[in-house]
Amino acid sequence: MAEWNIPSVAHIAADPRAVLQRFRRKPMPFSFGDERPEGVLLTVDQFDDLDGSEMFPPGDVLTPDELATQLPDLVERIRAGTFAPVTFGEDGKPEAMVMSTSQYRDLRGDDHPPEGVDDDPTKRVYNTEPLPTSKAIDFDELVASFGPEAVASHERAKKQVEEELQRRADEGH
Repeated sequence: MAEWNIPSVAHIAADPRAVLQRFRRKPMPFSFGDERPEGVLLTVDQFDDLDGSEMFPPGDVLTPDELATQLPDLVERIRAGTFAPVTFGEDGKPEAMVMSTSQYRDLRGDDHPPEGVDDDPTKRVYNTEPLPTSKAIDFDELVASFGPEAVASHERAKKQVEEELQRRADEGH
């Protein structure tokens, strides 16, 4: 079994206000769970930036105390596949979301790992190696791919740079 360096369900339930404080300092999503990543915590702003409300309409805003009480049951629903994302925050203000790892992958548009493979969707690593069919491209080719107006604009800019360099050379700089 993989060793995960993530907060446990009990750790999050013990102090959900600490999650809000963490997000106020460093608003990066993170996974939590027992033995493996099961849920993801993210800010409401991140949820909104990913158009989360369209995919998962938010419900009522839980207080940190309500989240602490309900979190073990929520994680059981995550495990059963019957979970809907939950919003929580202080003073009725939505600040953070609890989602399953699967819902978070869907929200981001990520692929899911193969059956039986666990991963932490907040720490995904993507292959950045060129494909066998990839080829190097120079800037002029890139500009050409944007069409004739881009080529004309690029040519004007190159001419201005050349003229400025020539002017400086003539001035002895």
